[in-house]
Amino acid sequence: MSWSAKQYSAFENERTRPVRDLVAAIPQIDVRTAVDLGCGPGNSTEVLQQRFPSASISGLDSSQDMIAAARQRLPALAFEVADIGAWRAPDTGKVDVILANASLQWLPDHARLYPHLASQLAPGGCLAIQTPDNLDEPAHRLAREVASDARWSAQIGGVRHNARHAAGHYYDILKPHCRQVDVWRTTYYHPLAGAAAVVEWFKGSALQPFLAPLDAAQKTAFLQRYQDDIARAYPALADGTVLLPFPRLFIVAIR
Repeated sequence: MSWSAKQYSAFENERTRPVRDLVAAIPQIDVRTAVDLGCGPGNSTEVLQQRFPSASISGLDSSQDMIAAARQRLPALAFEVADIGAWRAPDTGKVDVILANASLQWLPDHARLYPHLASQLAPGGCLAIQTPDNLDEPAHRLAREVASDARWSAQIGGVRHNARHAAGHYYDILKPHCRQVDVWRTTYYHPLAGAAAVVEWFKGSALQPFLAPLDAAQKTAFLQRYQDDIARAYPALADGTVLLPFPRLFIVAIR
C-alpha cells in the first residue's frame, strides 16, 4: 500500500483527538525514553513530546512519505522507516513508554505481539495503544460490499482487514505480563463536510487495501459507487454536515 501523509493529514485534528486522550491517560511516571510505533506524519509523536518534553523520543513507520513528513514536523527527533511488527527495544535498555496509535490493527497475531511489546518496557513502563474498532460500521461494511461487485471482485473481493477483538481479549493477553491493564472504548462523532469528506477520510486509511490493486479508472468507479452508498448510510444533517461515528478501543498497561 502507498501511504500519503498529505491524505492522512487532511483530517489531522480529528485523527489526533484520540491520541491526545490516550496520552493524557498515561500515569505520572518517570519517562526517559519513549517510542511511537506507527508514528505517521508525526502528529501522535508531537502529542507524546508535549506530554514528556524531557524524554528521548523516537518514531517508526513503514511509510517513507509518513517519515519524511514527521521529520519535517519534528526535526529534533529521530524517525526511522521500519517494520513496527519487528521492533525491539535498543540494546541500551528497555523503554518507558511505547505508544501505538491507530497502527497495530494493521498487524496480525495480537496474542503474540502485545505481550512482546510489554516485554520491551522497563519496569513500571507504560504500553499505550489505540485501535479503531469499527469493522462493523457501515463505512467498512460498504467497502466490502462494493469490493464484491463483479467489476473488481476478482482483484479485491477477498480483501479483509485483520480481525479486531473485544476488550476482554486484550485484558486477558496483557494481564499476565502487566501489573495494571486499563481498557476502554470510546465512540467519537467526527463532523465532516458530507459524504465526499467521509470517502476522503477513509481513502487515507481503511480503503487503502481496496484501492491499491486497482488501476486509475477502476479506482474512480469504485470510489463513486462507494460514495453513493456512503451518502445513503450517513445522511447529512440540516447544514450538510455528516457526523461520522468512529468507535476506538484504548489500552493503557503498566509493566
